[in-house]
This record gives sequence, C-alpha cells and structure tokens, in this order.
Amino acid sequence: MNWHAAIDAAAARFAGDGRGFIRRTPLWQLPGAALGVDCKEVWLKLEHLQASGSFKTRGMYNRLLANPIPFGGVIVASGGNAGIATAAAAKALGVRCEVFVPTVSSAAKQAKLRELGAKVVVTGAVYGEALEACLERQSVTGALMTHAYDQPEVVAGAGTLAQEIEQQGGRAPDSVLVSVGGGGLIAGIAAWFEARSRVIALEPELAPTLFRAREAGAPVDVAVSGVAADSLGAKRIGAIAWEITQQLVPQALLLPDTAIRAAQLALWKDFKLAVEPAAALGLAALQAGTYRPARDETVCLVICGANLDPATLA
Repeated sequence: MNWHAAIDAAAARFAGDGRGFIRRTPLWQLPGAALGVDCKEVWLKLEHLQASGSFKTRGMYNRLLANPIPFGGVIVASGGNAGIATAAAAKALGVRCEVFVPTVSSAAKQAKLRELGAKVVVTGAVYGEALEACLERQSVTGALMTHAYDQPEVVAGAGTLAQEIEQQGGRAPDSVLVSVGGGGLIAGIAAWFEARSRVIALEPELAPTLFRAREAGAPVDVAVSGVAADSLGAKRIGAIAWEITQQLVPQALLLPDTAIRAAQLALWKDFKLAVEPAAALGLAALQAGTYRPARDETVCLVICGANLDPATLA
C-alpha cells in the first residue's frame, strides 16, 4: 500500500472539511535541558489538545469521511479514546453512534461518551472481549465499523500527525517515541517518516503487545493490565501495525507503571499538561533511561491523549 498517498488523502479530507473538526495541534520545541535530558532538543507534539482529547480523532474521522455511512450509523469497540473519537466524529456528522467498552474503561471516559450522545455498552473485562460483542452487534445493525487501530483509513489518519510534525518542525526529528496499544498510531507515524526518523515503540510492562509479538515472531494474545490499560489495553498488536513495525520500527521498549505514573505527574507539575498515563510513556522512557538519546539528537514525544479524571493528578 502507498501509505504516503493515503496519508496525503486523509490530510486533504481534513483540509477540505468545512466543519474544521480536526485541529492542527501545537508542537513545542524545547532544549533537552528543559526536561532534564542530555540531548539537543525535545519536541512535544501536544496531540492531547486534538478534538475529543486524543490522536484517535484523526483516524476515526478519516474512516467516516472516506466511507458512506449507513442508516445504522457507526459502531466501535474501544477502551475509551477511540470510542470518544468516533462519537465526536459521528456527532459532527450528525449520525448515530454505538460504543462497546470493557469494564476497565474509566468512568470519566464513559461519561464523556454519553455526553457526546453515544449509546454506551459496557461488556467484557478487556478490549478484545468488548470487540467480540461489538462485531456481533454490527452484524445485526449493519453500522459502519470503526476499528480502534486496525483499518487502513485509521492508520492513515494517524499518519497525518507525523506529517504535521514534519511541517511544523521544518524537518523530520531524529527520533520519535510512540506509545503502543494496538499499534495504529505507531503504524501511521512510521509509515510517514519511514527511514527519515528512528521510530521507537514504548509499551507498559503490563501491556506488552508488540514486545511479546516480536518474541514470538508473530502477533499473539497477551494479558493486559496496569495504569495505562484503558488506553493501551489491546490484547494483540494489529495486523497493519505488525507489518509496518516489522519493517520500520527498530525497537520496542517496556516501561514499569511506576515510571509511567511519575512522568504523567511531571508533565502536570512542570508543564501543566494534564494527560492520561498513555501520553506519558515518551517522557518516562527518557526519565528512566530506557531510551538514551545522543547529545546532538532531536527527540519527539507524542503526547497522545488527555481523557482522564483530573483528580488523579492530585
């Protein structure tokens, strides 16, 4: 597949959409010392400021814009952010939306879904079980299915984030640190940058879908839990992400929940960025020394989502 052409097409859909639903989120370009990192620069792509509060909006909206929407509307299974993005996109387009979420999904995310007018079905302990129920329902209603990470339009939509980073920064960064759940975000970013940036996968130790797939030599089911499970709770890496990351992502690194939580609190205390744990893995990797950039390196961190209960930052 020509991913650059698909990403360009997604960007053109967003630019031509009169609603202005997709936002061009800020890119902070800071000296490494500002984050206590011994490297030239750290770029923070503030995608948590995207419509509906996460990068997922790009993929979900591209999926809806690229396909006719049937009378049954749209349907999705999601730990939270993909559902919120689908519900927000459906509301912008004036179509009905049904979201299946696992019990691990946070109360804050479920409340947001209902605020957006979606019908919320809570079922299954993890994302994979919610997906099974969603697929069964979709076979009855005929609704357009938006997958949280494993559809070409979803990956291409996520790729527009990487395109935007390059436009805003004036060049591709030397490296990009990306949180991985099902892999739609890292697939889109890696597909855009190809070999021009070193794209590094970051996962919680308690949700290691890509890491375990690489150990096994193929996607496998893994048990998922921990502080970021509501966002990075896919039990298996997506087929598209597996193919792209095998070619274009040299490393998959694991982080403990303690490091992720510390980085989440640091982003709030030091920069007033209220983000969910999944958005903090990049900083966690730098703070913990899991990823050590060169002194002349420019590292980009994708701050991917902000759908959290603010009380958890206290």
